[in-house]
Amino acid sequence: MAATTVTDSGGVRIITEVIPATDPRAAQLTSGSSPPAPTVTSFQVRDFRKAQPKALGTIHIFTGIIHICFGIILTVSEHRTPSLPVASGVLFWLGLLLLLSGSLLVESEKRDNILLVKICCVVNMGVILSTLVATLLHTTAITHNIPGCDNYTPYQLKAEWCFSAETKILSNGLDSMFVIFCLLEFCVAVAALAFGYNAVRQHNYTRMVL
Repeated sequence: MAATTVTDSGGVRIITEVIPATDPRAAQLTSGSSPPAPTVTSFQVRDFRKAQPKALGTIHIFTGIIHICFGIILTVSEHRTPSLPVASGVLFWLGLLLLLSGSLLVESEKRDNILLVKICCVVNMGVILSTLVATLLHTTAITHNIPGCDNYTPYQLKAEWCFSAETKILSNGLDSMFVIFCLLEFCVAVAALAFGYNAVRQHNYTRMVL
């Protein structure tokens, strides 16, 4: 039987009822008052969102569009004697990879899905390797002459643009700009990978404890 006590305090009457554990109402109160347990996935994704994946994804999308646009322009302008970055197609496949990475990062801001975080980690690992390769290609292009302007034979005629110093300056300027972009993309990918790996590791630990 429940015990009831009545207390008067400052014109307010407080009625306290103690319900024993065997009372059926105790089970109803316990089930109704307990807050719902947070899902495991939301906990891990919340940690990943500390990296601001939407902002990181926007950077990748923006730089990816720049890579593809310049890739089209340089491919058209250098169709006869393409430079090393243009011949390798790095501006296109790196640009597409950045668009994919950026889209996944922006989408991870909206969805509580640990699988999406794992996919972001894999794609950003590819971005890290690709930016290193792209940096190597652009720096190699800076240290070499413009294609078609090398002296293979003493009587070989050079193209007219080979005698213009502004052409090499412009080419080096573009390659230097892409090296800076690659450095930015590399840092963004490392940040996304670090936070993503931390979230995935916590997810595995939580599953083991449960």
